[in-house]
Amino acid sequence: MSGVTSGTSAHCPLRAGRAHRRNRAATLALDASVLVALLAASSAPTPLYPLYQDRWGLSALAVTVVFAAYSLALLSALLTTGALSDHLGRRPVLAGALLAEAASMLLLASADGAGPLTAARLLQGAATGVATSAAGAALLDLTDPRHPGRSALTNTIAPVAGMAAGVLGSTLLVRFAPDPTVTVYVLLAALFAAQAIAVAFTAETARRHPGALRSLRPRLALPLAARRTLLTTGTAVVAVWALGGFYSSLGPALVRLVAPGAPQAARGLVFFTLSATATLTVWALRHADPRATVTVGCLAVLPAAPLTLAGLHGVGAPAVHGGAALAGLAFGAVSQGTLRLLLAPLAERDRAATLAAYYVLSYLSMSLPAIAAGAATRQYGLGATSHAYAAVAALLAVAALAALAVSRRLGRPAATSPDR
Repeated sequence: MSGVTSGTSAHCPLRAGRAHRRNRAATLALDASVLVALLAASSAPTPLYPLYQDRWGLSALAVTVVFAAYSLALLSALLTTGALSDHLGRRPVLAGALLAEAASMLLLASADGAGPLTAARLLQGAATGVATSAAGAALLDLTDPRHPGRSALTNTIAPVAGMAAGVLGSTLLVRFAPDPTVTVYVLLAALFAAQAIAVAFTAETARRHPGALRSLRPRLALPLAARRTLLTTGTAVVAVWALGGFYSSLGPALVRLVAPGAPQAARGLVFFTLSATATLTVWALRHADPRATVTVGCLAVLPAAPLTLAGLHGVGAPAVHGGAALAGLAFGAVSQGTLRLLLAPLAERDRAATLAAYYVLSYLSMSLPAIAAGAATRQYGLGATSHAYAAVAALLAVAALAALAVSRRLGRPAATSPDR
């Protein structure tokens, strides 16, 4: 009898350890799927913008305002609730945000004009801001000490993969679904509701502590190491996210300008080109030195701008898609390198707030230039606006390369070793 007891005791820790690892892996997969779904919903309207323009007569400025409403609401949420899950826990904050996201999808499905569309995007942006920081921080909580870089990699690859999936799925529904401006959002609403239920049944990954109300005061709290990283790489982040905003909001209109005969459903695929290339880049460079990765991204911006403009000078849609692919390479490289430099040295209490600060910079860079481009398009036309936008993006990339070179000469601390 004693032999049976001792054997059972020996196997219990092993079974418990395996069960813990399985639960940890399932929770990590759920949090990653949340980030994918959130960013898929953010990019899903891109192929629908031409339908909205034809149906409601929206101008390019109106489209960029609808696009920017989402980004600005997301920024407001990040500034106020970016650290909320550090106090209340990841699970309740994330589940509530996902339910709000599902509600915003239903509002988008029922929108009948620019006003309701903008209001729905405002709610979506706010819910996404809350959910993004909570899900991203939860992924970092689940870091495996044996593979310290994998959570940061997931934080980088899940959003760009989501953007690609959202554009592709929405494009296919535009082509084959009977009422794509309803079907896209109803499917996403069902997905977010299911994720909210699943999140409610997972284990909490963060220790709760007081100060939740105080944390809602708008502020950007960055530890010193993260501040230094953003000072070095911030200009590169601005450049690549500004390009992302251009292709997401005005990309379909640019394809229509250079290739008027292109199918309507295919116009949004230019942003799919960017986000799919970004996803592949993040994966391909996951073991590369982060500083070198950011440098590669900045260098890719330089040919991306003139190649896109070549589409306006007779080359047509292939040049626009080629420029988008290079912009995607830049986006993936800069985002991955910067996030790895930012997140590697952080303590648990700093994770959500630091991610929030990164996304504040990112979405400001994505939305404000897009609004300016929409206004300029009305005044000067899409062709002239595209030339100016490309020139500014290239100048920002050059400035970022200079900042990286200065940082290297000053001997700032190098990044942690790549995840193996």
